[in-house]
Amino acid sequence: MITAAVSERTAEIVEASALTGLVRIFEAEVGLCHLPRPSDPTIDAYLVAAAPRLGAGLRQVVPVARGLPASILPDLPGRQALVNDIAFLAALYGELLGCDHAALRLEVVGRAMCPRFHVDRTGIRLLCTWRGPGTEWLRENSADRSKLGAGAGGLDDAGSGLILDPGGIGRVAPYAIALLKGELWQGHAGHGVIHRSPAVPPESAPRVLLALDAVWD
Repeated sequence: MITAAVSERTAEIVEASALTGLVRIFEAEVGLCHLPRPSDPTIDAYLVAAAPRLGAGLRQVVPVARGLPASILPDLPGRQALVNDIAFLAALYGELLGCDHAALRLEVVGRAMCPRFHVDRTGIRLLCTWRGPGTEWLRENSADRSKLGAGAGGLDDAGSGLILDPGGIGRVAPYAIALLKGELWQGHAGHGVIHRSPAVPPESAPRVLLALDAVWD
């Protein structure tokens, strides 16, 4: 068990090689744990056809044991493949976090939602981007946290001094399961993982992703 003091905690990035490796997100010094997965051509085809009918997406609190009802999504070929993946991710998230419900967001976006590097006031969030580029991160040793938010003095990421080394910027792959630790995770205040939404190239638009946050009864 990690016993580092809160002041020693960081937000390192680790890649898991199997589902069981996702438990590393609970290690004190880990801020983001991601598990690459192969793409699913059935889901790819469904999202190309369904995206124009999804609007900006949807938000709903769901039981992690059931996921999202299929009837909420456009009835097109491949819908069940997406529903099944959402159910799998919700059940996995519920097992990891020990929650019965999750706030689910299905986002359909044509541009970066949060284009500047930031930290979230959340516990542990699950993200999965099926279409378009995945979430970008900035490694702990490549960042000056004092330049986050108001500390940037109104300057963009490139000009504020936040990014000490551009080589520390990475990106979660499409379809990968990503667990991101925020500022509200116990003992992790001041060490939420630094991340941002990527720019969305026209040929990849719209970007479609899932976000899950635990809801405690």
